[in-house]
Amino acid sequence: MNDDDKLFLEEMADVTPLKRESRAAPRGGVKGTSDDEQIARRRRAAAQAPITDRNILDEEGIEPLDPWFVLEFKRPGVQNGVFRKLKQGRYEPEARLDMHRMTATRARRELFDFIEESYRLGLRSALLIHGKGESKPEQERSSILKGCSNHWLRQLEVVQAFHSAQPRHGGTGALYILLRKSEEKKRENRERFMKGRVPYEPQ
Repeated sequence: MNDDDKLFLEEMADVTPLKRESRAAPRGGVKGTSDDEQIARRRRAAAQAPITDRNILDEEGIEPLDPWFVLEFKRPGVQNGVFRKLKQGRYEPEARLDMHRMTATRARRELFDFIEESYRLGLRSALLIHGKGESKPEQERSSILKGCSNHWLRQLEVVQAFHSAQPRHGGTGALYILLRKSEEKKRENRERFMKGRVPYEPQ
């Protein structure tokens, strides 16, 4: 050690080093916090994160409809004979949703989930009961749900057609719904059709 180094050490002998916070938190988490505190912090952050709503149905700007008004809707490509059978109630409903006592907010959620699940299960026909009202307050709420049903079903691409039901199924307080055939059902039908058939090979 030379004279300069000795002189430097003598000069710095009574100096205390400054404490510095580490730049990165240790792997176990933030220094000074327990595992429970870290878990609670992560839970709070997760609760504050925005939730993605897949529901595409409009929430506002929907007009109520007359409880006795007959609803009908058919997408291009739906055969007239198929639509006529739907209108006459000749397709037995494979699923049913009764929402005539629900709020519009709940009905929006229930209808979206109902149609999505029915399509996923490969169902083709369904019955939706939106109500038409008996007492004054219920009639007002039901006519709103009728307007919502008419508006919402048109927004769902898997809905091919709908029509107000026959009296035995609720009349103008209910709807017959025709759903598009799911890809899974199309595949099953192709397999059933091809079973036992020999593919044609041109000579």
